[in-house]
Amino acid sequence: MKRKKLNVFSLSFLDIITCGLGAIILIFVLINAKSAAHQDTVTSDFRAEVSRLERLVLDGKKYLIEARNSKEKTETDLVKMQGLSQQIIEILNKNKVEISDRNKETLAAKAHVNQLKADLKSLEEDVKRLRAGAKASEELGSKLRPFPGQGDRQYLTDLKMGGKRIFILVDSSASMLDETIVGIIRRRNLGQKDKLKSPKWKQAVATIDWLTTQLPPASKFQVYTFNETADPLIAGTRGTWLNAGDVNKLNQTVEHMHKLVPQKGTSLINAFKAVQDMQPAPDNIFLLADSLPTMGTKRPWGKRVSGKKRLGYFSDAIDALPSKVPVNVILYPMEGDPAAAVAFWKLAKKARGSFFCPSKDWP
Repeated sequence: MKRKKLNVFSLSFLDIITCGLGAIILIFVLINAKSAAHQDTVTSDFRAEVSRLERLVLDGKKYLIEARNSKEKTETDLVKMQGLSQQIIEILNKNKVEISDRNKETLAAKAHVNQLKADLKSLEEDVKRLRAGAKASEELGSKLRPFPGQGDRQYLTDLKMGGKRIFILVDSSASMLDETIVGIIRRRNLGQKDKLKSPKWKQAVATIDWLTTQLPPASKFQVYTFNETADPLIAGTRGTWLNAGDVNKLNQTVEHMHKLVPQKGTSLINAFKAVQDMQPAPDNIFLLADSLPTMGTKRPWGKRVSGKKRLGYFSDAIDALPSKVPVNVILYPMEGDPAAAVAFWKLAKKARGSFFCPSKDWP
């Protein structure tokens, strides 16, 4: 029996192939659907993350802007604070200066008060001394010491005896022995007692006697004599002021003046330097002289001194004189020195003092 031919592409085979293909397609569809769903889920997550990150970026930008604004505001406030701190520092420095000035004023006021207390105490002591000699003071009137003579010889002199500290300078050089050069040479060789009897010197001594009677009771005084050097009339009182209310000191001054003998040359600059040593400075000066100085601070080499040189010594002495202190000049003219009167008159005028040449019977 004849076998049938086997047909590979039979209907059953096609069914199997079709079913397999359908199964593959179904699997692919199912896998693709799951993949799409998973992709949508992942995409959704990514979008949410992106949105979140975008919000974070926006928030960051917002915070950055706020930070920048805050930084600018902080910088502006810092500049303002620096300006305010500088103003405060300036105010503090100004206050420190004001406080320092006020402290100085306070110290000055305290020093002034202490000085006033010292002055008051000194015045009280002066009053006690004056009261101790009340009986003698009543007899003398307003004068501290009596002066023999008739009338008040202060007229026409223009001498002002006012002031708190009165300094008197007396020329005690050999030229005060006489009015002429010949007379000076003659008297210079006499004995001490004869020199003291010289009319010119006796007038100078009487002038000191009279001046001490005119001193204000509450003032202080000092008397220096000068020739080649300048020394206080009362030894041991250099650079110190004496109380005018102390009558004993006044009497002692006049007694020493009566015993002093004129001698040696004349150094006006040493006299004015002695004025500089007085502390506090005098506020009124009386100068008793008769001629221009014959030397400076030291003796000249030669024996003769020209008139021009003497004017130079006088000019140097004026430079050593304290400023703004009145100088009252009592001049006893000497023969052979005509420039002295003009020079001393100019000194008195410049220093706002007085100048006069006394008559032979003055005071």
